[in-house]
Amino acid sequence: MAKSSKSTIKILGLALVIIGIGLAFWGYQISGSIGSQISQTFTGSHTDKVMMLYIGGAVSFVVGIYLYIRK
Repeated sequence: MAKSSKSTIKILGLALVIIGIGLAFWGYQISGSIGSQISQTFTGSHTDKVMMLYIGGAVSFVVGIYLYIRK
């Protein structure tokens, strides 16, 4: 594989890690909102939007780490 292609993949991996952290933080912020807390009180679980942000953040983070440390 060419050197520029490896550096592009590393940059993409780093971007995915940052996006994953951002999505997880955004989900955390939304989970503290009044609407989400009311929903959590009655249902006992987070709203679908919060869960999708958490899952999307985790997947993005893991894929980003894999791409960044891959040889």
